[in-house]
Amino acid sequence: MVSRMPYVLYQGDCLEGMGEIPNEKAGLIITDPPYNLGLFMQKRNAGVFRMRENHFVKSGWDDLLYEEWDAKMRAFLSEAYRVLRDNGAMIIFMSLIKLESLIAAAQDAGFYYKTVGIWHKTNPIPRNMNRTFVNSTEAWLYFVKKGPSGVFNNNGKLLHDFFECSVTPASEKKFGKHPTQKPLKLISHFVEVLSNPGDLVVDPFMGSGTTGVASTQQGREFFGIELNKEYVEIARRRLDAQLI
Repeated sequence: MVSRMPYVLYQGDCLEGMGEIPNEKAGLIITDPPYNLGLFMQKRNAGVFRMRENHFVKSGWDDLLYEEWDAKMRAFLSEAYRVLRDNGAMIIFMSLIKLESLIAAAQDAGFYYKTVGIWHKTNPIPRNMNRTFVNSTEAWLYFVKKGPSGVFNNNGKLLHDFFECSVTPASEKKFGKHPTQKPLKLISHFVEVLSNPGDLVVDPFMGSGTTGVASTQQGREFFGIELNKEYVEIARRRLDAQLI
């Protein structure tokens, strides 16, 4: 059964969008912000100029100077802290080489750092498989506002700090593609464990709306923010399809 919980999609800058959310309204933030690896990758002999045009290395939205990226992340984290209720949780996906910077920035904003976890992709793209280890993991960071614990719906089961599933299947891209789209199974796991029905889930870097789909399917409200109009429309089509 698919829930018909309400959702809001905001096209624009994440800080502007989060400004529309009242203080302490959200129960959970799940987001996948730019990893800011564009300049780093462009300086390496990694064949990036042979990659597809919408790959993050060539996209133009992932190549800030470190100082610029750090300032933007700190501004985002400050707003995230404001909109989360006490004991609310936040999951942020991030490159392994940026974890220390992001943890420090989140702690400066007031968050309690819980742990680093790993998403293991069971069917990664076998790029450069005859030259190096295939990249099959991405990291996620778990934070809580004001205190070391919050909602944790494990139903008495031991939950590991890694999650295994395939990369996003084609069936989840039928309304349009996003270059860094996360699979619904992965995001649904965090929605189920770290929030309760009726909670507001926020994704300030929404992309094609996977967090929104996972949230509304499980009876949560959703507020998604995305700068790119094309991706907002993909998200809208995905969410509207659930209500048919």
